[in-house]
Amino acid sequence: MDILLIAGLWLDESAWDDVVPELTSLGHRPVPLTLPGQGDGTASATLKDQLATVLAAVDAASGKPLVVGHSAASSLAWLAADARPEKVAKAVLIGGFPAADGQAYADHFAIEGGVMPFPGWGPFEGADSADLDQEARDRIASSAVPVPEGVARGVMRLTNERRFDVPVVVVCPEFTPTQAKEWIAVGESPDLARATHLEYVDLDSGHWPMATRPCELARVLAEAANS
Repeated sequence: MDILLIAGLWLDESAWDDVVPELTSLGHRPVPLTLPGQGDGTASATLKDQLATVLAAVDAASGKPLVVGHSAASSLAWLAADARPEKVAKAVLIGGFPAADGQAYADHFAIEGGVMPFPGWGPFEGADSADLDQEARDRIASSAVPVPEGVARGVMRLTNERRFDVPVVVVCPEFTPTQAKEWIAVGESPDLARATHLEYVDLDSGHWPMATRPCELARVLAEAANS
């Protein structure tokens, strides 16, 4: 199966470098996506531009692909399910919930000079980064790509009720499936609360399992593709 890999904020397609060979060895075709504004040097990119890239990959896939979104990019994976419910086999959301219709995509940190730079590790101390050693922290921080304002402040537009029939796998790295279920139950993700097919998978890692648990993450994705 084609597995489309969408990295979260500040990450380009190289974030998946250690996951790709593992998925290939498991018999799948991983496709790390280069998002406009996150790897191609386009500082003026918008959320619509990034979604267009994801949808082009969905349309070009062989058969129905697995669409994987990490962190904030869970929203991009869900937007793909909304736009192509008949073409997306499953949406896999790693360490994140999709923003709701009308909300900003990822307006979480300060905008400086038209971009949202990586804020440093302060906001991520604790469970998010507990499994990152200093080398990994330095590597991620040094390669971080400032996210264009047009992406971070882009507004989610979800219009197709058929998205709720697309199977969803919530991969729980720095939080547990029990916590995820509780958060959804109290309204943290109105869309996931309405998903017809919702599965939770525990993954013992921090927020960046592609960096710290690539083999385990690849197996989780392969199992999602195979089931």
